[in-house]
Amino acid sequence: MINMVEENFDDEEVEETPVETFEVNYSCLRCGTTVSNTELSRLPEIKCICGFRVFTKVRPPVVKTVKAI
Repeated sequence: MINMVEENFDDEEVEETPVETFEVNYSCLRCGTTVSNTELSRLPEIKCICGFRVFTKVRPPVVKTVKAI
């Protein structure tokens, strides 16, 4: 005789870890309008106000120097 155990996952508490979201800014390649990733995610399609669909990621003005080994 096989003993089958039924597990009920509804009663267990599952701890959800909050997802960290980073603010990334993008710039339209045609008109130069800067848009954040949260604004882009709200739109039904990835498109600038000028109608262009190509964006570049805006880099911070900080220059990192790495020492060679």
